[in-house]
This record gives sequence, C-alpha cells and structure tokens, in this order.
Amino acid sequence: MTDEHIIEAIGMTRVVIRDGVVVETGEPKIHSCPLAKRFAKPVDPITSAAVADNITARISKFGMCTKNREVLDKETFVLFGASELMTTGLRTGRIEAAVIASDGAGTVIVRSPELVQGIGGRMSGLVSTTPYPEVIARIEAAGGIVINKQTGAMDVLAGLAKAKEMGWTKVAVTVAGFQHELAEEIRASYPSALIIAVHTSSVASLEDALRLAKVSDLVFSCASKYVREAAASCALVQGGVGVPVFAMSKLGKMIIMDRLIETDQPILVKNTRLPVSDMGSIPDPLI
Repeated sequence: MTDEHIIEAIGMTRVVIRDGVVVETGEPKIHSCPLAKRFAKPVDPITSAAVADNITARISKFGMCTKNREVLDKETFVLFGASELMTTGLRTGRIEAAVIASDGAGTVIVRSPELVQGIGGRMSGLVSTTPYPEVIARIEAAGGIVINKQTGAMDVLAGLAKAKEMGWTKVAVTVAGFQHELAEEIRASYPSALIIAVHTSSVASLEDALRLAKVSDLVFSCASKYVREAAASCALVQGGVGVPVFAMSKLGKMIIMDRLIETDQPILVKNTRLPVSDMGSIPDPLI
C-alpha cells in the first residue's frame, strides 16, 4: 500500500506527505491569516516553504501522518475551534459522539473529549490518508471506532450510520465547506445531527454559502467572503473575529454559549449586526 497523505493546509495549500516527509507543497491562495500567526510553528506570511515547515514540525512533534501519531490531548488551541466546540458538546451532553477525520485511520467515531482534541485539534483539512494499524489501535484503545480499517476511507455517511446503529443520535459531524450537498443529505437523513462546516474557503458562491448555512449548525468562515455575506442574513451568534465561527441554529448557539461558560477568559457579549470584522485582522485576501 502506498504511504501517502494529502492535506489541504494553511491558505488552501495542497500538501502531500509520503513516508513521513513532505514531498509536495502547492501554492497558497491566502497570503496572511491571524490564526496561522498563532500556531506553535507560526506561518506568516503564508508561503509554500512556510507551510511545508509547519507540517514538518507537526510530523516531528506528534507524528502526524505517520504510524507514531499521538491521538490524545487535553490542550485547547483556540477558544472557538471545531474540536474545542465538539469537546464542550461531549462534556455537556449536547452531543453523544462525533464523526471526524483522522490521518492514519480515515473516518472515526469518537466519544472522548481528549480523543477529539488529540485528533482534530492538530489536523488541517484531510483529503485522503493511509491507514496504520498502530494508529488505529491507539484510537480504539481510547474508545474510538474506525469505520474502514483496511482503506482509511473518508465516509461521514458511513460514520453516521454506524453511530446510529450504536444508539447515538446526537452526533456531531464535520463537512468541508464545498460539500453543501452532503450537508443537505445529512440534515435530511439525520435531523438531530450537529453539522459543523469547516474549511470553507472553497465555498464557490453566495448561493452555496446560503445552502450550507441553512442546514448547518456551526459554520466556520475561514477566508470565505461568501460565508461572511451569508452570516449577515442568518447567523445567530459569532464566535471570534479574525476567523470566526457562526452559529446558524439554536443548537449551534447553545454550543457556543456552553463554550463561553467553560472558559476563564474575559469575554465581551454585545448584541450587534453580524458579521463583525473591524475588531482585528482577518485572512488576506478573502476569496
């Protein structure tokens, strides 16, 4: 089996990793991102070389895209990250499980906050992966369920079906921003799912952004101008400013409120028109 992993990393940069080495790095579509500036290995400005260095640092630090991949973590990286919001949902009981993507395993079902954070908090947009028995064993030892151990396939619908079979109906699931049709299918088939739209820089139009917002509970803005435009008409809450997340449903709103309750950070809560972007830097350019 070919040892290959493909990631859509910082700035929508396509990265290929083989045998634990970055072998290919595309041209970024984003030049600057306030979140990337705060990485353990900062990326500023966003260039192919800087992205490659960041991914190499992740491989070295916790074995990303290798058989040595660490899968558990308690450290949170941002206040309103997707993994942080899911861990809050698991702790409060608003969700019973999460269907996410893991390098070295593919689609997995997780119920442990430490497993969500260990996998999702350290991973960029995973496009495809090679499964490793060692990584799968660590995930299973932590209570996770790997959907396809042989291929490491990315199949959220299979993950949701398995979760339903296990008796879990309040399940969080992440979908890429361009997958609005998949999000609509999930909403129709699993009405109680918590749909989280991530990696939305690839949203192609305002129409697609509105379709995504209509069926999602939480939508991350990334560098998408269309998501921000859609938020103006339908978002209930905005979490963060530079790369905000928008709650599009009451459930999404409650998850963000729960996250605020958990944090010890000082918080400003103010009613205003959304989106708000004049309180800090945002990705450049918006696309």
